[in-house]
Amino acid sequence: MAIAAIFEIPGMTTEQYDRTVKDLEAAGLGAPDGRIDHISCRVDGGWFVLDHWESSEKMQKFAEKLISVLEAAGVAPAEPRILPVHNVIRG
Repeated sequence: MAIAAIFEIPGMTTEQYDRTVKDLEAAGLGAPDGRIDHISCRVDGGWFVLDHWESSEKMQKFAEKLISVLEAAGVAPAEPRILPVHNVIRG
C-alpha cells in the first residue's frame, strides 16, 4: 500500500538539506527504490518534507541508510508521520 511520509525537521538549515541530498546522491541513494515523489519546503525554523512511497517497507529500508547521512550533516533524524495514500492527482 502506498504511503505518505511527512517529516518536520526543526533547526535544519538549507545547507544541511542540500548536503544531505548531495551525500545521498554520492552514495547512490538519490533515487531510492520505491520512492515515487519527494517534496521539500523551507519553513520557519526548519524543513518540511513529504515523501510518497510505494510501501512502508521500502521507506524503512531507505530510512536505515538515511539516518547516518543526516547525522553526518548534523541533523537529528525526525520521526515521520505515516499516512496511507488514498489518491494522487498530478497536473
